Amino acid sequence: MTGNLIRNPETITEIFKRACERRELIILVTPYLRFESSFLRHEGAEFHAAATMGREDAMYGLRSSDLRMRFPHGVSFLEAPTALKGFGIADGRKTLRLAVPEVLHEEDHRGAYRVDRVGRVPVTFSTPKYDLVTGTLVDLSTTGARIYSTRDFAEGEFQPGDDMAVTIQLNDTIRINTKVKLRHIQNRTFGVEYRPQLDERILHPLSRWIFERREEDMERISRRGVETGVPGTGRLVTVHPTGLVLVSGDATLEASLQELLGGMQPLRRVAPTMSALKEAYNSKPSLVLYHVPDLGLDQRRRLKPLVETFQGKVPFLLLGTGVESGALQELGSELKAAVSIVFNPERATFFQRLVQGVLRRNYEGGEAPMAPMEVDQS
Repeated sequence: MTGNLIRNPETITEIFKRACERRELIILVTPYLRFESSFLRHEGAEFHAAATMGREDAMYGLRSSDLRMRFPHGVSFLEAPTALKGFGIADGRKTLRLAVPEVLHEEDHRGAYRVDRVGRVPVTFSTPKYDLVTGTLVDLSTTGARIYSTRDFAEGEFQPGDDMAVTIQLNDTIRINTKVKLRHIQNRTFGVEYRPQLDERILHPLSRWIFERREEDMERISRRGVETGVPGTGRLVTVHPTGLVLVSGDATLEASLQELLGGMQPLRRVAPTMSALKEAYNSKPSLVLYHVPDLGLDQRRRLKPLVETFQGKVPFLLLGTGVESGALQELGSELKAAVSIVFNPERATFFQRLVQGVLRRNYEGGEAPMAPMEVDQS
């Protein structure tokens, strides 16, 4: 990702204040999950973002040293590390308190992201002789557009550097009506640059619209290779390696996980013994789920050698039932688990997405899918 680094504290403060004033969209990203939220309030070294997920999901999903944020800003997009500092209230809404970063990464303006999935968008433009011509939008960015004309151009009718005017009715709320410079032309297709830069009243909604399309593209790319659809079934099959292993003596937990994860990859349960684990290792599983029914000393002693069977070879997670989440996460950090989470059937979709994210992170290097929002109305 090329671009510039913004380090000036006053500039960063101003960016966050304005993002909060606009209630700007923000994407929070961990190695395994992504959450969509919005800026609400800036307070010194922290800012409030809307809590668009339950408190427990925020604790499990965002308590990561690799937590990052992305959001649109003018003609570019910004990205930076952050950290969950706690929870709060702003404007009567429950919020996440997040750290304001010391450095922001700004994408290079010259490489403004172009959206080519624009649908059929009508365009009207003027020639240097002030003739009005209609066309359709080919692609769009925060700094310019590419347009296809409904008629051929006469030789010499257009030249790079010519001043023009365009009107692009992108949707019901975004209408670009501005002066432009012609940058290139080939047959009926030509590219223009907005000159001057778009007014903020149009630029910010357009930037947000393009940012959302870019996020959709990134999610689509991240899904390739890990999951392929089986026609007519709606089920997902993983390319390689394959198979989830649940290390547990609990058949009821196995049934719950079969319903949740069985459509993603085959899942089988093995007894928490060394011989069973060695046999499971030979089947080349993609992920191992260690069931932790309690956090007593004996359980910890039994778990450690079982975990060492796969440690550094296959990703694994700790799946607790009836245990305290903080203590489970401490144990997970000690054993270097990819994820440590207390299983709650009421948050099954969140858990399913978390497992998908772990698989994608380890086998494709792409980002995880957008986590489903659990908007708290209280």
